[in-house]
Amino acid sequence: MRERVSLWLRRLTNVRPDEVSALAWAFVYHFALLCGYYIVRPIRDEMGVAGGVENLQWLFLGTFLAMLAIVPVFGWLTSRFSRRRFLPYAYLFFIANLLLFFLWFRSGVTHAHAARVFFIWVSVFNLFVVSVFWSFMTDIFSETQSKRLFGPIAAGGSLGALAGPVVAGGLVTVVGVTNLLLISAAFLALALVCVQRLLAWQSRLKDADAQQAVEERERPLAGGPWAGIRLVVTSPYLLGICVFILLYTTLSTFLYFQQAEIVRDSFSDSAQRTAVFAAMDFAVNALTLTLQVFVTGRLVVRLGVPWALGLVPLLLIVGFSALALAPVLGVLIVVQVLRRSGNYALTKPTREMLYVVLNREEKYKAKNFIDTAIYRGGDAVSAWFFAGIRGLGLALGQTALVAVPLAALWAWVAFRLGKQHDRLLTKSRSRPRKEAST
Repeated sequence: MRERVSLWLRRLTNVRPDEVSALAWAFVYHFALLCGYYIVRPIRDEMGVAGGVENLQWLFLGTFLAMLAIVPVFGWLTSRFSRRRFLPYAYLFFIANLLLFFLWFRSGVTHAHAARVFFIWVSVFNLFVVSVFWSFMTDIFSETQSKRLFGPIAAGGSLGALAGPVVAGGLVTVVGVTNLLLISAAFLALALVCVQRLLAWQSRLKDADAQQAVEERERPLAGGPWAGIRLVVTSPYLLGICVFILLYTTLSTFLYFQQAEIVRDSFSDSAQRTAVFAAMDFAVNALTLTLQVFVTGRLVVRLGVPWALGLVPLLLIVGFSALALAPVLGVLIVVQVLRRSGNYALTKPTREMLYVVLNREEKYKAKNFIDTAIYRGGDAVSAWFFAGIRGLGLALGQTALVAVPLAALWAWVAFRLGKQHDRLLTKSRSRPRKEAST
């Protein structure tokens, strides 16, 4: 049975025999993380309402400030402990948080402050654990492996994102809202098991050079608590990734706000709007999962990182141009579904490949700062930017026109980043040969 599964996976995902177990554990790991998150996400959204809809902008600001606060803590943790220790510590910390929230809510506390704290915590938790996940993936898989395996690994997250709401919706009436926190903690515990199994897989590598690399990775990282910020501001490559993220969040916000207005104007009934959003989510998740399993790995190998990274930005140039000409529901749905599924299936896995060529300190500390503080900062700034241009009196189609040159800039940055990634990869591959010749 095990051989049949292995053969099926090899045909489906282009995985090699010695990578099957690692791919399976990484898939389950990503599934557990996002399933656990999507179980508590509905609770977070309700807490946002309970904390006051008029205060949502402050919750986003609070989330950004919390991200800034956690960056030096993570930097200190990675500088003091080896990977084998700080990864379990990080997940045990969040499991303990969930248990504390469980006890807090069971105590009958209904104050708005509790709702606001939980909203911010979940927003931080989501980006942080996913960032650490991908740091770990870029650390244990090589550049060649990442091109073949990151698509299927990302599919595990997509499947978890589908399963989480189903679990929450099916069990909430049976176990109650508060007990969903325990189920989410159980999925985090499963993720912790996956970490241990992946570390064990890597330690079994028989190649001498690979074993030496494993031993190197088990050492605590260099640098202090603020090393992630220092690494970013002193590296043109990492600054380029920051610009890429900021343009991504800006265009995502533009499309999200346009979606809100178009759907609001198209349907007067709340149930109809909910049905449209649900149908879009289903289409996005179904298309994403299909692409991740069957297309992503092969497409990245064929196109290369520069074109794979720039494909969705190029499509958005066409998409926003279409919205500028016809800001209607049908056009919006097509653009939004293609953008979101393209991001999850292609842009996100390829973006993570940018970190494979970096050293371990950059993979964990700098990446964590970019994935958390820069990402949430981009959300906040782009929201105010969109509100500002709407406040100037621009129509919805005109705001889409403003996004066209931003999408072109995003495509250019993506292509340049991909080219720089290839140069760094060539340099890293040639270094051992140079050393050997001296």
